[in-house]
Amino acid sequence: MSVYAYASLRRTTPCPECRSPADWVGVQALVGDSLRWDVEVACPACRFAVADCGGELSDEVREQLLAEHGAAVLRLRAPAHRVTVLRVLRAALGLELAAVKDVLEQVWGGAYVGTPPEVELLARRLRAAGVDAVASVGP
Repeated sequence: MSVYAYASLRRTTPCPECRSPADWVGVQALVGDSLRWDVEVACPACRFAVADCGGELSDEVREQLLAEHGAAVLRLRAPAHRVTVLRVLRAALGLELAAVKDVLEQVWGGAYVGTPPEVELLARRLRAAGVDAVASVGP
């Protein structure tokens, strides 16, 4: 199954202004070469509306995205040079060498997972470096 470059959540939450049920929508999207997290809240009762664009994705919301959309797996479809993959992962994830080596082992074993946009971003960066990588959801 192919991976989409976005994942969204919809919830009903109390309106910050009138406490009536308000619509809450959060979207993690791959925009260009970076991830964005945007949230909108709109209240039909009092017409309150707010958008917070480019915010930080909390661990709790990330777990909700994974629960609702499933985890994407980063797969290498052909042999790749270890140093190239290590360099791309280190730059993309901002990890120290010891930590990125653990991630590399997960990638080699087909066990590196994340939200669909997160993994698609890594796959794109690996492809840009000449590595045949894909992000996939499902078996």
